[in-house]
Amino acid sequence: MIVQLIVVCEILFWVFLGAGLVARYLLRRPALGAALLIGAPLVDVVLLVATTIDLRSGSAASWSHGLAAAYIGFSVAFGHSIIRWADARFAYRFAGGPAPVKPPRHGAGRAIREWREFGKAMIAWGIACGLLSAAIAMVDDPTRTAALSDWIDTLTVVLGIWGVIALSYTVFPARAKAVERRT
Repeated sequence: MIVQLIVVCEILFWVFLGAGLVARYLLRRPALGAALLIGAPLVDVVLLVATTIDLRSGSAASWSHGLAAAYIGFSVAFGHSIIRWADARFAYRFAGGPAPVKPPRHGAGRAIREWREFGKAMIAWGIACGLLSAAIAMVDDPTRTAALSDWIDTLTVVLGIWGVIALSYTVFPARAKAVERRT
């Protein structure tokens, strides 16, 4: 049930995002657009409540409960930048807005961008691990929450890999290719 709810929440995130941008730019109703865009993060609240109810009703914590926590962490940490990214492209394509700024592809600018994204990943990790720890404490039965502890370990490994990638752009900055330098 939780996996299906995660899928529904992801779909609803994009539906609210699309509807909000359509209302804002095509229908020229910015207040309605803002209201719809606020709906995008509210689906996370629905997922959090449903997961909590499922665990409190006596269900053994499973892989899907951990996935829900990871999804919520990612959505909270990266959701605003995803909405901003989509908004810039929609405004450019349909409302005569300025062309979106392309992220730096090499050099110090790329390294800074990678560290900024790593910072968001740390926030996502913190939120997800906080939710997982709260669920572990709420259930208070290690035999029923082993899957959640495994998720904390997995997310920590993923964060570590992400940090190594960000560090690699600092230590070994990407350079412009010869073709890019000539233009």
